Amino acid sequence: MLKEIIKDFFIKIKSGDLEKKQKICLSASIGWVLLIGYLTWWNGIKAVGLDKSFKWDEWFWFGIIPATMPYVFYLIWRKKKSD
Repeated sequence: MLKEIIKDFFIKIKSGDLEKKQKICLSASIGWVLLIGYLTWWNGIKAVGLDKSFKWDEWFWFGIIPATMPYVFYLIWRKKKSD
């Protein structure tokens, strides 16, 4: 069931058949992930120590998780369609 919902969502994205509200939320999520990725990269470059690598754990916890949680909450709390 969850696979079908996710598959339908990606089909909607690919076809461009999203509502304005969905486009705004999706754009904000992608923008957030990119912004946090840039800030994580910049902090790694400007670090005082010898390790100048990208901090994947920071990007995951501060970028990916906050960007995907609204969709998870939506899937949990949405009203079921009655057939």
